Amino acid sequence: MEELAQQYRINPKEMRNDLKRFSLIYKFALDEMNTKINILKEEFIHIHDYNPIEHCNSRLKSPESIIKKLTRKNLSFSIESIRENIKDIAGIRIICPFITDVYKISQMIENQKDIELVERKDYIRNPKPNGYQSLHLIIKIPVFMSDRVEMVFVELQIRTIARDFWASLEHKIYYKYEKEIPERIKKDLKEAAISAAELDLKMERINNEVADLKVKENMGEDFLIFNDNLNTPKSNFQSFLNGFFVDAPREIKKK
Repeated sequence: MEELAQQYRINPKEMRNDLKRFSLIYKFALDEMNTKINILKEEFIHIHDYNPIEHCNSRLKSPESIIKKLTRKNLSFSIESIRENIKDIAGIRIICPFITDVYKISQMIENQKDIELVERKDYIRNPKPNGYQSLHLIIKIPVFMSDRVEMVFVELQIRTIARDFWASLEHKIYYKYEKEIPERIKKDLKEAAISAAELDLKMERINNEVADLKVKENMGEDFLIFNDNLNTPKSNFQSFLNGFFVDAPREIKKK
């Protein structure tokens, strides 16, 4: 890295320090985005009695990783070049139980007025050749500093538990192995990705069937409660209504 920096006549230590200061803005963007995600998660848990977000984690690219990416893409070594061309310095991965949750969370994030959608890549509907499946969003989010507002890129990866299991293990298998992977191993990993996708669909179908059973069961219980209340004396029925109204309706009081 230092040889590359000298090639471009940049002091390596000074460049690292500049990148650290620059990355603070991206840290603040992660803080804001994580707050938004946590609000959605809390709302669903407490209001809708369901959580479409299993868990999420975030990361900032290290200065060394940023420099390597600049070199690989043959981009100039400047803060402005990084700001315009490296859009995954701040990254958040959101893991959801089911495929419908992935698109539900994506839509809710995209609909927020202070978020600008820059790019959307759907690798669930269009998997990568190796079998990788996830929904990727590049967004811009405002970061309010003491003297200015910065619009900062954040990359979101949203995928299911099953697809995250495959992606995490695939990354671990290939980690620090830079030689060509044998075709038979590529084939096995792709078949494993297809199996993970099939498992996703099967589990979601089972979940939907159980949800339908719960709805029918709740409807039956509600009907029994309502029917029991109709058969109670008028005084008890009025007490039942008083539980929903601050005061009983006037026409009931008259009777």
